[in-house]
Amino acid sequence: MIDYDKIRDKRVALLLSGGVDSSVVLHELTCHDIHPDCFYIKIGPEEKEEWDCNSEEDLEMATSVAKKYGCKLEVVDCHKEYWSQVTKYTMDKVRAGFTPNPDVMCNRLIKFGAFDSKRGHDYDLIATGHYAQTEIIDGRKWLTTSPDPVKDQTDFLAQIYQWQLKKAIFPIGHFVKDEVREIAEREHLINARRKDSQGICFLGNIDYNEYVRRYLGEKTGDIIELETGKKIGEHKGLWFHTIGQRKGLGLGGGPWFVVKKDVEGNILYVSHGYDPETAYKKDFTIHGFDFLTEGIDTLPERITFKIRHAPDYHPASVELLPADSNGDHHYIIHSDEKIHGVAPGQFCVVYDEEHHRCYGSGEIEA
Repeated sequence: MIDYDKIRDKRVALLLSGGVDSSVVLHELTCHDIHPDCFYIKIGPEEKEEWDCNSEEDLEMATSVAKKYGCKLEVVDCHKEYWSQVTKYTMDKVRAGFTPNPDVMCNRLIKFGAFDSKRGHDYDLIATGHYAQTEIIDGRKWLTTSPDPVKDQTDFLAQIYQWQLKKAIFPIGHFVKDEVREIAEREHLINARRKDSQGICFLGNIDYNEYVRRYLGEKTGDIIELETGKKIGEHKGLWFHTIGQRKGLGLGGGPWFVVKKDVEGNILYVSHGYDPETAYKKDFTIHGFDFLTEGIDTLPERITFKIRHAPDYHPASVELLPADSNGDHHYIIHSDEKIHGVAPGQFCVVYDEEHHRCYGSGEIEA
């Protein structure tokens, strides 16, 4: 838990989204006699007239909650930065056949990035409603997991920079979701029963495939069964599919799993069956590892990891490879168990053996 006595004299900015989590953060801070300045980050879609977005309702909720606690709310427009940085990252990755995570990069580039450049630099600490914690261990600040394994969001934070982690606090990180809802109900917050947002942070009710289609269009290609080389259908663009995908392929006689992409040939390879061996991997390579804690630049031999937002952690050993020509170290993750749907472009988030301390994350290579 946060030692509020140590931060009471700090200048605190709160990112207030309009959801129940960040609203309970405001309650927690004011209960400890900390009155933050609240900020609503505007990152909505470009085509406001055509896209169904929740941003207006979000802002109304945030305004109401800030007023309840006597805190000022300022809107910070990070729209251009989002669409020039996070959207570019997403579209470049999917065009190349990878599986990106826009929410991960939103935390690095927008919530703790562009916001800091515009307003956050005036504050000592930035508070958010993430389900994560920080701890000082042997004099160093670590990102540590939440007690709620389903809601834990350390994986979404595993690409932020070390200086960003130094400024971050997560006042509800020691709660489970039900406790947060109970606090919101008890305090009669306007959004106490509001549903959690689903999917990518800025899309609201927008379908992800429609979002991709707006930018990349369609590019028809063959769907081929990996084992036989037989063409069994056509896809409308490799960027609509990811490794391990089972639903939405439009193929009969299933189930079918996406197991490989040939970007140059525009071919989607699939495998048939309920549990095909080709859908699993035990060993894969990651690069560009982002270490979260200052002074830590190596991984232990034994770790746990996850490659998607899920409550499960997988035990593994780590093998360090020599640095490449750019000085980037690559690691081979040797999982103790077979992992389904390992996709290039995903982030592999690495924890200690007790899946408590988060070391950071690296991108899975092709």
